[in-house]
This record gives sequence, structure tokens and C-alpha cells, in this order.
Amino acid sequence: MDTDYDVVVAGAGPVGLTLACELRLGGVSVLVVERLAEVDTTIKAGAINTPSAEAFYRRGLLPALAAVQEENLERISGFMAQRQGGRGGPVTMPPRFAGHFAGIPLKGRLLDASDPDFTGAGPAGDIGFIPQEPLERLLGGRAAELGAEVRRGVELTGFEADDEGVTVHAGGSAIRAGWLVGCDGGRSTVRKLGGFAFPGTDPSITGHQAMVEMEGAEALGKGWNRTPTGTYAHGPFPGRILTVEFDGPPADRDAPVTAGELQASLRHVSGTDVTVTAVHTATRFTDNARQAADYRSGRVLLAGDAAHVHSPFGGQGLNLGIGDAMNLGWKLAATVRGWAPEGLLDTYTAERHPIGAWVLEWTRAQVALMRPESHAQALREVVAEFSDTVAGTTFFAKKISGVWQRYDAMAAPGDHPLVGGSAPDLELADGSRLADHLHDGRALLLDLADAPAIRAAAEGYGDRVSVVTAAAPGRPELAGLLVRPDGFTAWAADTPAPTATDALGGALARWFGTRTALPTGPRAA
Repeated sequence: MDTDYDVVVAGAGPVGLTLACELRLGGVSVLVVERLAEVDTTIKAGAINTPSAEAFYRRGLLPALAAVQEENLERISGFMAQRQGGRGGPVTMPPRFAGHFAGIPLKGRLLDASDPDFTGAGPAGDIGFIPQEPLERLLGGRAAELGAEVRRGVELTGFEADDEGVTVHAGGSAIRAGWLVGCDGGRSTVRKLGGFAFPGTDPSITGHQAMVEMEGAEALGKGWNRTPTGTYAHGPFPGRILTVEFDGPPADRDAPVTAGELQASLRHVSGTDVTVTAVHTATRFTDNARQAADYRSGRVLLAGDAAHVHSPFGGQGLNLGIGDAMNLGWKLAATVRGWAPEGLLDTYTAERHPIGAWVLEWTRAQVALMRPESHAQALREVVAEFSDTVAGTTFFAKKISGVWQRYDAMAAPGDHPLVGGSAPDLELADGSRLADHLHDGRALLLDLADAPAIRAAAEGYGDRVSVVTAAAPGRPELAGLLVRPDGFTAWAADTPAPTATDALGGALARWFGTRTALPTGPRAA
């Protein structure tokens, strides 16, 4: 097919840029079109969860993320010191997985950090406090390094899709591509023009989030606060505020957010006489919760907020979108390059839709518990009592951190327990780790038992699967591990017996198609 690009991505936020990086690693050409001329500096997500941190770690971005986190923690430390009256001495930072559920604080000291679900992420488990804006800038640089073309100030205005591809209209030009992916946010033009069903629930709240300058801020409670008129949060940075009012959605979602509006909301919810003197960045939000019934329609796909919208409570939105991009990227690249097995692209919706549906329910539950009416408050007390236990804190922390996520449809009866879950970051005998071998975006077969039968099963997949032979001293029971490009385990075994290697062959065919005559090219660890 004669095309300008293999894939056009609408939207250069973190989701679109992550997808562009994955597509380039998969060897396909990609154009990203973005209506904004510059990176959006509006205050948005303030952290990433464990699956997102693992995804970027596996692509070699951990040092850059660690630098961003260090700067962010310094800002948090400054706010905490300010709230403590500027007293000297060390400032105690919040634990990695501490957070809140519906504004109910989780106590880090009650977290059972020894829970097995928290132990497999390796160094990625120490990364979390990454705001959206610096992440977007980092991903923009990475996409450019990989050869993705990003056109800013260019808005997608329409498209026509057929059996052979998509003609995209953007910036006054007609661009021919094999595929179009809408990563263009909750009001996605791609979703609307593509006719995707988008069922869900209507908004019932008005929320504000902003970075402001204030007089009288010392009267505000720190962290999350519930009052008879709503909920508000103050921190974890100087000037950061969030308010939630339960009297319906905003009259005009698109109107500029003014200092007067923020001040009125904050005074109403907090009951203080705080004065907002300047606004640096501000946004409105609601609890509108909707999800595309299918993430694909022919040659048009959706990812991120284009596929699902919900309130920001629990910080799931950015992470949900990054997970979409990681799952879709390698599958779409395989489809473009012609080696994808039948139905591979359909597993994108099958695997990601249930996690998106869970996020919508998770956010709806929080809104229900935050309502000031008496029945909601009675239930809130029950949840608060549960959260104030080791079991409760650990339960909520697992959900917030995302370590529970797995693709159960990947596993067949009798499969190893690791199949379908994020691959553990094994430390290999030479000191390298599993993540070090996923930087190139290819699948990875780890032969941990130096078993010729395991390596032989991968013959003919050398253009798609890297083979590494090395021991994993910390997991001596494992004989082998097949990891998809997105970091999820497709096969694992505790023995290189014929039954296990037969299952490996099936997993390779299921996810990576038909063998070729190309040499496997095993590489030593």
C-alpha cells in the first residue's frame, strides 16, 4: 500500500508519545499530530504507578525518571517543612505506596511492604513521584531520538478510513496512513468521527485543581480534608489546591478558570477566608465516567482518555493510558510488518478493556464515599476503619500502585502462575537484570537452565525474540521465561521437560506468529 506513514497518532501527550516510541522500536514509521503548539503546562497528574514505572524502566528511562523524581521530592519536602513552621531537622517523606482512597489517608507504617506483589518490580518500585509535564517532555525527546515525527500546532480535523488504510486531514494536508490511533484526550475527535460507542455515567460534581498564590493558607488543613460542603486538598506542593463540590457539573467546562472562581470554591468547601491572589495553572474536572465499547474499529484505534474518561481520584488516568500504549504498540507494529498472528490486534481491547472498566468503577466508588450526605458518610466510616489496618492499607496500596494488574486471558489452565502477569525483574548471574534486555522493544526468551530444548523452541523467531542464556540465582526454581515486548509473561516453566518446551512453542506461535528461516541469533547475557 502506498502510504505517507504506517501509523498516524493524534495527540502528543504522554500516551501518544509513548505509543510513538513503541511503534518506532517496532520498526514502523509514525507521525504524531498535536493541536497544541507547546507542551501543555496545565496542572494534571502528579505521579505514575508501578506498571508505568516498569514500562519506562524496561526502555532504559529509569535514570531520567529518577532525576525528575528527585526534583519533585525536593518540592514536596519544601512544602512539608513550610507546614511544620520552618523547623530544622529532617523531613519525613511519604512512603512510596502511601496515598488515599476517596480522600481517606493511608498510613505508610501500616503497609505490608513484604507482600509478594510489591517485590517483583526491581528498581522501578522506587519510582512514582513523576508529574505529567516533565514526563511528557522526557517522552517527547525520546520519540525524537527514535525517529518519530511530531508536528505541533497541527489539529486533526477529519479522516476517511477504508479497508486499505486511513486518509487523515490535519493542518490543511491530507495524509495517507495504514492506521490511525486516537490519543487525543477525553473529547477525542477521532473517537467522535469514528463513531465509537461511548457508554457510561453523566457528571455530578465540579472539581478544581490549581497551583495558586494565597493569603491565609495557614488556615487550610494539609492533605485531604472532608467538610459538610465538600472535599478539598492542600499540598503536597506549595500553592497546590484541589476542591470538590457535589452540586452538579460546571455550567461552562471550557470557560477560563479565574482566581475568583477558585477562591469562591475553596472558601465554600474549606470554610476559611483564604484569598487567592494569583493563578499559575488551573483546571476543572468532573466525574463523567465513560468507556469505548471497543478500542478498535477497522483501521482506527483509541488509547488513553480517548478510550475512557473518569474522575482523577486515585491518579489512575495517566497510568491507564500508558498501559494502553505499551500493550498496543508492539501489536500494531507486528500487524504493520506482517508477522502478527491472526487476532493479535484484537487482544488489545480484550486485555485493556477490563482494566479500564475497573478504573471507572474505582473512581465511581470514591466519588460515592466523598459525598457529604449521611448514608455515604456512614459507609465512609466503615471504609476508613478498614483502611486503618495492615490488611486494609495493603489492599488499597496494591490497587493504587497497580501491582495487581494482569492479563488473565493470556494464561491457559495449567500454565505457570507467572503467565499473564508483569515479568519479575530477575537479577541474572552477570549482574544484569531482566529489564536491561528489553530496551530494544523486542520480546525476550530467558533460558535460565542452559537448556538446548528451550533455545531450540525459539528457532525461526530471531527477528522478533531475543534469546538470553543466564542463571537467575534469586529464582533457582525457574527454568525459563518468555516475556512479551510490553513486559508481560507469556510462558514460564520450572523445568525444561518436553511438556514445558511444547507449551513454549505454543506461546511463541500465539504471540509471535509463524517461524521464519531467519537465524535465532541467541546472545549471551
